[in-house]
Order: sequence, then C-alpha cells, then structure tokens
Amino acid sequence: MEQLSDKRKLTIMMAILVAMFFAAINQTIVSTAMPLIIAQLGGMDYYTWVITLYMLTSTVATILVGKLSDIYGRKPFILTGIVFFIAGAFLTGLSQDIFQLIAYRGIQGIGAGIIMATAFTAVGDLYSPRQRGKWTGVMTAVFGFSSVIGPTLGGYIVEHMSWKWVFWIFLPLGVVAFFMILALFPKVPRKQSQTIDYAGSFFLTVTIVPLLLAFSWAGTKYDWDSGQIIGLFAGAAVALLIFLFIETRAKTPVLPLSLFRNDIVTLSNVIGFLMNAGMMGALIYIPFFVQGVMGVSPSHSGFVTMPMSIAMVVTSAIGGQLITKTGKYKHFALIGVILMFGGMLIMAFMNSIWVAVVSMIVFGFGLGFGMPVFSIATQNAVTPDKLGVVTASMQLFRNLGGTIGISVMGSIMASSIASNLAKLASEGGGSFDLSKLDPAAAERFAQLQDPQMLLDHSAIAAMRAELPEQWIEPFDRMIGMLQDALSSSLSTVFLAGSSLLVVAFVLTLFLREIPLRTTNRMPGQEQAGEETENGQNPADTKRLQPE
Repeated sequence: MEQLSDKRKLTIMMAILVAMFFAAINQTIVSTAMPLIIAQLGGMDYYTWVITLYMLTSTVATILVGKLSDIYGRKPFILTGIVFFIAGAFLTGLSQDIFQLIAYRGIQGIGAGIIMATAFTAVGDLYSPRQRGKWTGVMTAVFGFSSVIGPTLGGYIVEHMSWKWVFWIFLPLGVVAFFMILALFPKVPRKQSQTIDYAGSFFLTVTIVPLLLAFSWAGTKYDWDSGQIIGLFAGAAVALLIFLFIETRAKTPVLPLSLFRNDIVTLSNVIGFLMNAGMMGALIYIPFFVQGVMGVSPSHSGFVTMPMSIAMVVTSAIGGQLITKTGKYKHFALIGVILMFGGMLIMAFMNSIWVAVVSMIVFGFGLGFGMPVFSIATQNAVTPDKLGVVTASMQLFRNLGGTIGISVMGSIMASSIASNLAKLASEGGGSFDLSKLDPAAAERFAQLQDPQMLLDHSAIAAMRAELPEQWIEPFDRMIGMLQDALSSSLSTVFLAGSSLLVVAFVLTLFLREIPLRTTNRMPGQEQAGEETENGQNPADTKRLQPE
C-alpha cells in the first residue's frame, strides 16, 4: 500500500485514527465509572475479573491476529475487531449482574486487541519507516487525548445519567469507523503459500492465559507459594516448551522464533517489557498517594494525572515529527527513558500535590518521547511481510510487562506496608486497646489496619463521628500512622519502578540504530528506476483498489 497517493493514504489514516480513538476512549471512560457500576450490580469479590478477562482476551487476540493479518491483510481483521468491540460495548450496557459484565468485557477485549494490533501494523503498510515516526506519534497522542477526556467524561455520566451510557455513548463513532474502514481501506490478496499455524496458536494461548492469571492473582487472591499459583506457572511452562517445539517445525509459525535472532527486535521487546512493568506497576498506585496520603477526593484525583496525558500528547507529536525529519530514533528513546526515570524518582520523594503534578508532567514527557520509538525500530528491522507479527510481539511483551509489574509492585507494597506498620506499632504510635470500645465501634475501628481504608474518606469520617470523645485523638494519631506507613511503602514501590527503568536505559544504550528506510522495500529489493522523495518507485505503477 506504500505506492498509494498521499491523499488516499491520508483518508485511510483518518479511518484508522477514528477506529483507534473509538477503542481507546471506551477503555479510559470506564476507569472512573467502574467502581460505581460494580457497586450497583453487586459482586465486588469478582471485581478483578472484569479487568483480568479483558486483559487476557485482548492480549491473546493481539498476538494471534498479528500473523493472520500478515497472511490475509489488515482490513478484514480491523473490521472484525470493530464489530467485536461494538457488540461487547452494547452488551456490557445491558448487563444485569457481575458475571454478564465480566463476559461482555471479555468480548470487548477481543475487539480491542484486534484493533490495536492491526492499526499500528497498517501504518507500516502505508508508510516507509522514515515516515512512520510522525504517524506513530499521532497515534500515541490519540491515546493521550482519550486519557485526558475519558475519566472526566465517565465520572460525569455516572453522576448525571445511567451508567449504561458509559458504554453506549460512543457506539455511533464505532459504526462510523466501521464504514470508513470498509470504504477506504484497500484489500490485498491472500498469500496463498502460507498456512495457519493452528497448533502453535493453541499452545501460545495456553501459555499466555495461565501466565497472566498467575501474575494477576499472586499476592492478592492466592499466596505466591500456593498450589494454585505454582500450578498455573507450571502449566504455562509446559505449554511454552510444547509451543517452542512446534514453532521450530511449523511451515508458517504464528510467532516465528527467527524474529528473536534479530537483536533490534529482541532488545526492543525486552525494553518495552521493562518500561511497561515499571510504568504500570508504579502508576497504578498514584491514587493511593493522592487520595490516601494527601486526602484528595476521588473526583479530583484525576486532575493530578491529567498533566501526564497532556505532556504525552505534546511530546509524542513533536517526537514523531523529529524522527521523520532526522531519520534517527535511538537518542529519542534514551531521552524518553531518562525522563521517565526522573519522573518516577520524583514520585518516590513527593510530599505534596504539586510535586506529584510535576512528577506526572516529567513522566508524561518521557512516555511521549520513548514509547513510540521501539515500535518504529522493530518494524524497520524486519521485512514487510513480518510487520504484523513483529508489531504483535511488541504488544505482547508490553502487556506481559504491565501485568507482571502490577503484580510484583503490589507484593512489594503489601510487604512494605506490613513492615512499616509493625515498626510503628512497636514504637507505640497510634495503638490502643480496642476492647474498651463497644463491639460495633471496635469492629469498624479494626478496619483501619488496612491502609486501603484511607481511600474511603466518607467511611473514615463516619467512623470518627461514632467514636467516644476520648478516642478521637488516638484515632487521628492512628490515621496519621497509616498515612506515614502508606507513604513510605509507596516510596519503596516507586523506587522499584525506577530501578527497572535504569535497566531499560542501560539496554537502550546497546540498541543498534540502523537508518530508517525511505521505502518499505528492504535493501537490495528495489526495482529498476529512481525513487521519489516519498520512497515511491515510479516504475511501480500498480495501485491497490478498494473493495
């Protein structure tokens, strides 16, 4: 598709961006609305499944569609992804209980995974590596923009309308995206010589699902050394060995192992894994500082993270343009990782809302500069027939990094809080005899041993109001002790995230930079004839036509 006219490419990109925004805004808009939705439907014990199943289905769909789209083209899959997402969103709004919500969010996850895998790959079909920088920056900015308006809009809807409209309000945009892709996106012939790797696809799925479940549940639902978690890890390991055996013999492997003989692909995937592990594992705990330590209400806490999204929008657009202009990408990756590290280091020592905002801005600048680089680097390092699978592999490693990071950082925080509380209790800070209270007050007061109670400001106020006058001062002292323990534990979490970014920076130093091609053809593949400035070959006059 590289040889299409610039005008035709622009219209196709507009369709892709609409589809991406539809998927992105539907993910961010639910973030502030989901607690209320779960409260109304009931089943708080199953809350994590709403997130876990969405993550599982999107991750599996991403990696499986990568190779299939290399065979059949991107168009049928991005259309299928939009249909799945629309159906999932519509059904989610009809949910009558938590189990329906979980199932329908799983359908949405399938659609999201397909859309994201094919959208980023389609840019590689349309533009040469040199030109992809600006469009990758624009696509990253779409995510940032949805992160700015989504949470606020979601909060407004659940306060003033039925929660169902959180899922339904952008459905017309999905329909528009579907018909834009249907009308504008060219179809390509199937590569007849390639077959589908059914066995490899099955065992790759059987590897990913128990692995993600193990890291999602370890330290929360089950102990790390429990039989359930060990069993999941063992099952994933066995499936992985079988998968690797199959891939070495498959005619058209779903995830070619030869990709990882390319040092640029391997390093970029490992760096992406570490960056997402540090980012997701730490950023998910920012609300604990803003709401739990500083006492900011949930409705206003989003304004603390909003500057990060705005900074990411700005720098991703600027960075993309500079990559296209210079043809260089490594120094942008280095700058991005350094800024991410700086932002997270500030988080480790923040003691006020304004310092938290500064940390978000610095971190957002780093995200905007650094994250798009590795997709460009990997796509530039492989032949065009592997664009889908190499892009999907990058998404897979990032998803795994985010999931594992959240789990590990959660275990670090839980261990650190327990240690800090034990230390403070041994020093006599805030402790007193609950047996002297009436049973109802004592039971509620005992809940303060869980620092998550600090996030429920109304419950704390009600608890304080019920206490006898002589216990108000010890109560306030214990709240302060919990805040100190939580703040210290969060510093440990952010320092752990910073250490992962240090490793990512060191690995980025070894990232081999090769010139960004001005054509999708690999060196030595150019046909006779002089190429234009846009990397198009005048001798190549064949044009792909829409359906």
